Amino acid sequence: MTAPPDAVPAGTADPGTGTADPGAATAGPGAAAAGAAGPGAAALGRAVPPPADPAERRARATQSFWTAVVGVPAVFSVLRLGVEAGGELQTTLLLVANVGTVNLLAGFLTTAAALLSTALVAVFALGAVLRVSVDRMPPGIRRPLFARWVDSTPAWFAVASFLLALGTWPLLYLPLLLPAFVAAFQLGPERLHEQRVPRLLLLAAGFAGYLWLLGPTLLDAGGQGEALALALLVVPPVLALFVTGPLPAAVVRPLASVTEAAVLAMLVWAALPVISTPVLPLTVTTVETSPGVTEDVRGHVVTVDDVDVVLLQERGGVRYLPVGQVRAQVLCPSEDELPRRQLRVRDFHVEDSLLEGLGRRVRPVHRIDAACRTVR
Repeated sequence: MTAPPDAVPAGTADPGTGTADPGAATAGPGAAAAGAAGPGAAALGRAVPPPADPAERRARATQSFWTAVVGVPAVFSVLRLGVEAGGELQTTLLLVANVGTVNLLAGFLTTAAALLSTALVAVFALGAVLRVSVDRMPPGIRRPLFARWVDSTPAWFAVASFLLALGTWPLLYLPLLLPAFVAAFQLGPERLHEQRVPRLLLLAAGFAGYLWLLGPTLLDAGGQGEALALALLVVPPVLALFVTGPLPAAVVRPLASVTEAAVLAMLVWAALPVISTPVLPLTVTTVETSPGVTEDVRGHVVTVDDVDVVLLQERGGVRYLPVGQVRAQVLCPSEDELPRRQLRVRDFHVEDSLLEGLGRRVRPVHRIDAACRTVR
């Protein structure tokens, strides 16, 4: 069969004009995109979305990271008031009215700084290892969430997170910062020195200083049968030699999902006692209910004015004590503040943080008042 005389094949010159038909000779952008996308996209008339811009992905990761850093403490602070009020609406409103925003945030940072720094340290350590591992994989692999967070976080913020952990973690858990710091900043043994012998000498000197610092504590832990304390003091420095990565390509994606879920589960598990930790001081107040008759009331001080001392009792309920009847008031520690181990590191108790240990040197702990032990 032959084409009709008046039909001009696409891309050929028109006999009458000697020029090619531009509409038929060239394809529009939509047709080119449809042809590149394949017959399925062309049939549906859809344009294939362009790949996400790296700057846009980084901006989204930055936004999600700072939203988590700022939003989680705010949510925790509000939840703590509800838990401390025993779930009663009116008591919660009373606490909200008397506990200022600054006091609430200060109380949260005082009691939950270790939890916040733990989350940040875990994210930076795991994210750095995953980032190094993904960088050595073929292009096109979607970067894990923690790796994207590490990419969008300035180095000073990571250093500040480790310093916060250094000051707020109990001394028993401080050795865990060694492998975390090495992983977060990729400080492998090869970074110490180019030559093998000086590198080994530096490592030996570091381990010798570590043993000199913790030697008496290790002996005491062994004598007291503290297996967990021994593991926490001995294993992390050795682990720090092998945590920089990269990981095998086959385990990067599964490990990324598992670690993200594990960090979230750890935060939920560790957040439960933080949420239930009181934000108000615990006291025992002695009041004279009638001439010659006194009563000890144990509870948390909500507010004090010219008329009443408002206490949130430990067993529930709010009690208003007239100021004229108050005869004495002592501050009591909670049960969580009492030490459970008898180990010390150079005169610092292992369950104290560096800040707490320095504070006890400035103002040694006084003896607990007898009323704190007898009044329940």
